[in-house]
Amino acid sequence: MESQWMAQGNCRHESPSVFFPSDGVGVEVARRVCAGCPVKGLCLEYALANGIDHGVWGGASERERRRIARRRRLERAASLSRTG
Repeated sequence: MESQWMAQGNCRHESPSVFFPSDGVGVEVARRVCAGCPVKGLCLEYALANGIDHGVWGGASERERRRIARRRRLERAASLSRTG
């Protein structure tokens, strides 16, 4: 996946530590930075495609990305079973 989009992210003006919080309050701070980001969707897809399991990417915490990945796997499996 191409990563030139990273130079357009709102995060480029923030310390990386903002996106690797140790608590829920920190996650909310990172989400606020991500909220209006023009590449938020690309960022989330990058993290999912690369199995990044730490930090806030595309406005989603580690737990949220695990849920998204699990849901997508289940949806693919269901789709394959319907067509197969």
